[in-house]
Amino acid sequence: MISPDYLRLMARYNRWQNESLYGAAETLSDEARKENRGAFFRSIHETLCHILWADKIWMSRFSDYPAPEGGIPSSMALHVDWAPLCTDRRETDEAIIDWAAGLSPADIDGDFSWYSGAMGAELSRPRGLLYAHMFNHQTHHRGQVHAMLTAVGASPEDTDIPFMPGV
Repeated sequence: MISPDYLRLMARYNRWQNESLYGAAETLSDEARKENRGAFFRSIHETLCHILWADKIWMSRFSDYPAPEGGIPSSMALHVDWAPLCTDRRETDEAIIDWAAGLSPADIDGDFSWYSGAMGAELSRPRGLLYAHMFNHQTHHRGQVHAMLTAVGASPEDTDIPFMPGV
């Protein structure tokens, strides 16, 4: 299904896209970042918090990365202030890159079991599927942030993998 090289590419893509979105969001006022824009997680800031929270929860399942507090409803409030959100994002992106760098084909095989707070149940799915899901979830919500940013005149970079530096 997927390979360690694919996961390493996705980890680098994740960092590149986050640098782009956070750079574009940096050009806005805090008020503009936090304005309710009708997105699923309301604002640019809250959506970025949710993406980071989800990355942290999956990384805590896949590795010894510390789990964030709370569940999905509180994920939007992971960081109230912009600067700590930016710092945590950069640190988490580096942790994802380090995690992916250490994966072997054997690390992708088999099933993975965890307790899902969202489902209220113990679940088990193919490990590779869950790794791919983490990156797909990021991309889904980053698309929402990209749309909100461009709607207010900010200019994030292209999102196409072939245009990523170093590919």
